[in-house]
Amino acid sequence: MQSARDRLAFPLDYPNLAEARRGAERVVGSAGVLKVGLELFVREGPAAVRLGEELGAAIFLDLKLHDIPETVERAVASAAGLGVRYLTLHAAGGPRMLEGAAKRVEREGSKLTLLAITVLTSLDDADLRATGCTDGTAAQALRLGRLAVDSGVRGLVCSAAEVGQLRAAVGPDVVLVTPGIRPADAAGGDDQKRVGTPGSAIRSGSSVLVVGRPIRDALDPALAARKILDEIVAASGV
Repeated sequence: MQSARDRLAFPLDYPNLAEARRGAERVVGSAGVLKVGLELFVREGPAAVRLGEELGAAIFLDLKLHDIPETVERAVASAAGLGVRYLTLHAAGGPRMLEGAAKRVEREGSKLTLLAITVLTSLDDADLRATGCTDGTAAQALRLGRLAVDSGVRGLVCSAAEVGQLRAAVGPDVVLVTPGIRPADAAGGDDQKRVGTPGSAIRSGSSVLVVGRPIRDALDPALAARKILDEIVAASGV
């Protein structure tokens, strides 16, 4: 990471481009990565991605791709053409899908970093058991993280609960992105079940923190983002 600001991602979870731009403008001085998710991208398309260039921030396109290998590979090429920095896909898509996506990034000569989703932070062990996975979130995240890295993917998405074990398993060069980040004084985890504080996640090995509602819903979003940036600086020494 070039700076502490590059380690804070703010989700543009807004219903339209105008609101997303206003939200981003408030916090972009502290959050150097803007995350465009399904809601905004489905409505606004590439115009949402162009907010990054407009505001001097990297774009994290969070589409969580999970499809047959050829379809995902072509979607990766399209994202690379948009100039996004990060793009998510599900590690559960399997080795052929992951390998094809990683090779397509190389062929495109892109700076795009693929991020393989391990286990969503909205899930816990009981949720996994309901899907037939009996090993629990920690074991599943480790299994899928290793699969993705072995398939050529250079980034992972995992919760604060698993980031330490994944950092130990995959080494220092893999980008680890951690959603479900809540300041120590935040009330509750909303629909996130596996959460952590900014400082603890950075100290455990996280590369980029995704912080949404604690910033977006604050009385002063700019101040809230700055406080989280200060925590990143204190924990990382950047």
